[in-house]
Amino acid sequence: MSGVRVRFAPSPTGYFHIGSARTALYNWLYARGSNGKFILRIEDTDEIRSTLSSIKSIINGLKYMGITWDEGPFIARNAEGVEEMTSMGPAGPYFQTLRKNFYQKFADRMLEEENAYFCFCAPEELEERRKKKKESGGPLGYDGFCRNLTRKERAEFQAKGRKPVIRFKVPGEKKITFNDKIRGEISVMPDAVTDFIIMRSNGTPTYNFACVADDHLMKITDVIRGEDHISNTPKQVLLYEALGWEKPNFAHLTMILDTDGSRLSKRSGARSLLEYEEEGIIREAMVNYLALLGWGTAESQNIFTREELISKFSLSRCTSSSAIFDNNKLFWLNAQHIKNLAPQDIYRRSFRFLKEAGLDVYPEEKITSAISLEKEKIKKLTDIPGLIGFLVSDEFEYEKEVAEKAPETCPVLVKLRGALVEIKDFKASGIEQRVRQFAKEEGLKTRDVFHPLRWAVSGRSRGPSLFEMCEFLGRETVLKRIGNYVEKFGE
Repeated sequence: MSGVRVRFAPSPTGYFHIGSARTALYNWLYARGSNGKFILRIEDTDEIRSTLSSIKSIINGLKYMGITWDEGPFIARNAEGVEEMTSMGPAGPYFQTLRKNFYQKFADRMLEEENAYFCFCAPEELEERRKKKKESGGPLGYDGFCRNLTRKERAEFQAKGRKPVIRFKVPGEKKITFNDKIRGEISVMPDAVTDFIIMRSNGTPTYNFACVADDHLMKITDVIRGEDHISNTPKQVLLYEALGWEKPNFAHLTMILDTDGSRLSKRSGARSLLEYEEEGIIREAMVNYLALLGWGTAESQNIFTREELISKFSLSRCTSSSAIFDNNKLFWLNAQHIKNLAPQDIYRRSFRFLKEAGLDVYPEEKITSAISLEKEKIKKLTDIPGLIGFLVSDEFEYEKEVAEKAPETCPVLVKLRGALVEIKDFKASGIEQRVRQFAKEEGLKTRDVFHPLRWAVSGRSRGPSLFEMCEFLGRETVLKRIGNYVEKFGE
């Protein structure tokens, strides 16, 4: 095979979660770093559980991460404005439910070449035989009951109205071996895989058969997926060999676990990726964090740009140990990436949250300036309204601690207000100089002036640099807020 071609092939039966997002990212990074192609394929043969909303969740999740695909489905609006699914690319369609003719053709070929056979065993018969084998301590796989049926026996089953499945005839004479680009050589003993179904009685393919057929037709060179698929790979290797097709390279990524080593729960990463977008995690941070869940550089670098990830990512640096999902590290990375954004960019990305808080009515320039003051404290975009609301609006609540101490500070603030009126150039340096001078004149410690001033103009005990905040608010607003404070809490 020439030219790297990888695919992300999710099943649209639920929300787009962290594990799927990481698989998609690793495939995309591998493709982009190799100047290859990244294909999105929807494996929707589970027609009962597959939903359009899940497909949209997958597509919107990829868009949130900034992952683009060279071939695959996308959402378009028709002439009536209704959303519809369509595909782009030479190897389509990219929905398995639309590719049934391919699977049937290959199944017929395998029957003709005697690599597969019809199986008429009813589910209750299979279960009864399985129970007996379990009781006797025998192997629990399919026992090959229909493997050597005569033409007459098949006809008798068909006359009874039984609809057969098609089973692959597993050659049992040799070990099944494949090389994993992360884990090295993996071997399975011949008796570990028994004759498995490739086509169901309703004419739909099973996962392994459809996967192999599609990967072959789409010329996939590298299959990068989760370790839960390791058990599927021996079956797929057998199918490739039976059909005479070149096998792709395989790489199986580790599990992602919670901080205590258990499976992910809703409180950690076992939720929709798009919930993190709703929580204010920006794409740069999410992509950066997902990349670190099972991969890293020799230098243990933590913060990456997208371009760095593309240039540095390699399967050889992927670990075979389970990755740990830690929300705290994700939030830390988010804060680091937000610091690297211009205030105007932060404003654009957080506008929806500003609007929800009613702050969209204030001028963009004022909001971006307020963001600049509090930029170092932003962990998530959803933090922004709470951090800057008091800077742009006089309608704010006083913290309980501030309200309790306020009455005793009002006399000082009444005098300080007069001193602030005298400042000619209301800039941070001039404000600080005059406030320090005032404290000295009144025989007060600076903290006994600085703290009340902060409480009066912000309603809180912590916030931006005091004098930069006063400059941002302007003399008129500072004097007004001091007046409101004294009126509310003064005797």
